[in-house]
Amino acid sequence: MSSDTTTLTGSTGREVGVNKVPIWRRRKAAANYIALLPYVFFALFPFYIMGITSIKTDEEINNLGQSPFWATGIATEHYVYLANNTSFFNHWFVNTLIVTVAVTIISVSIGTLAAYALARLRFRGVEVFGVAVFITYLIPQTLLFIPLIDVINTIDEVVPIRDTYWSLILTYPTFLIPFVTWLLMGYFKTIPVEVEECAYLDGCSRLGALIRVVLPMAIPGIMCAILFSITLSWNELLYSLVFIQNETAKTISVGVITELIRGDIYYWGSLMAACFIGALPIIMIYGFFMDYFTSGLTAGAIK
Repeated sequence: MSSDTTTLTGSTGREVGVNKVPIWRRRKAAANYIALLPYVFFALFPFYIMGITSIKTDEEINNLGQSPFWATGIATEHYVYLANNTSFFNHWFVNTLIVTVAVTIISVSIGTLAAYALARLRFRGVEVFGVAVFITYLIPQTLLFIPLIDVINTIDEVVPIRDTYWSLILTYPTFLIPFVTWLLMGYFKTIPVEVEECAYLDGCSRLGALIRVVLPMAIPGIMCAILFSITLSWNELLYSLVFIQNETAKTISVGVITELIRGDIYYWGSLMAACFIGALPIIMIYGFFMDYFTSGLTAGAIK
């Protein structure tokens, strides 16, 4: 039987006990990491293929006899093509960033207030409003873009927004606000009402209690809503494809498939380079905020 401790002799000659990690615990940790390897491989493999393909030459990509899993060298011609022959860096990336930031701010702000009202306030028809929000979230985008075209055309008669990213900023919240509201409704219901009542006793109004007490406790839920809003806005395709035809006004998701796929000709190297660059911001955002997102701040606040 193996011992969990070992002894060391100190400078005074005394034996000092030092804890060791039990062998069974180390084996369990190793088994857990080994079990995660297939999942990590499955999740990162597409991203790896995009990166490898983007640094291959056209000859190497089209040569089916070579292995697709590694590159013999590093070629930057596809990134140069994106910079010199497309509007990827000058317009597509910038347009996507502007739309994502603006839509996320609008959707999360309105959705947070709507979710708090539906979760906390008691007024006639609150249940009906909650169900209506859920039903609105379930309506597919393919049924909404036709009436939204009429809305954009009507607004365009007053303010020229058609074929600009402003049309996307106005239409994306139609599916993001119901999603954020539905997501945060359940989160606000998990926050005890007593903490707000204590804020009322200290002299806070309902708005003051929301800003000073409820929102700080709901930060993990709000961060979740922000992450999902950023992801959905960044990757959205249908509305961008319908409302934007001007090349300089396109987003990444539309510009890549319309400018780098011409008939039956696929610019695979540039396609993979564009997809690789387009995926990096989302990966960085999730990697940076994931720990904060899962930290569970409500536990400390409720305690």
